[in-house]
Amino acid sequence: MRSVVTAPAGVLGTPGEVVDPTDPEVVRLAEELVEVMRESPGCVGLAAPQIGVSAQVFCVDVTGHPKAATTHGTLVLCNARIVEASRWRPGREGCMSVPDLTGDVKRAGRIVVEAVLPGTGEPFTLTTDAFEARAVQHEIDHCAGKLFLDRVAGAHAVYQRKVYL
Repeated sequence: MRSVVTAPAGVLGTPGEVVDPTDPEVVRLAEELVEVMRESPGCVGLAAPQIGVSAQVFCVDVTGHPKAATTHGTLVLCNARIVEASRWRPGREGCMSVPDLTGDVKRAGRIVVEAVLPGTGEPFTLTTDAFEARAVQHEIDHCAGKLFLDRVAGAHAVYQRKVYL
């Protein structure tokens, strides 16, 4: 199992390649992303660049998270793009690839995403809101070579991550 890559690794700042979702390598990558996400405490999403692969593939699962209002279970999407976004608001984000910091990021509270599913290549449209929408936007950013730190309003909106024992 691959481990999570942390900043300033170059792969995190490079836009991922568009993938063929039916390629067996992409299907294996999708499975590996879900496995690493599930093995990482507190992780609700993981993108291919975070495990060192420059590809537009990510997974999200906010099931059971206290901030989740809407959940679609475990989602794995390829070549995702946001086609509608509304209800913009700031919120605190953290990231496995930036383990020591959190930051306030303005994101859409409701989104519509078009993507394709790994394995079948079937088109998929996701309409979601609240925390799940934030998580999906965060992972789409990773696939575009962006970290949440690229979206904060400035140094005043970045914080040391609190550790709870």
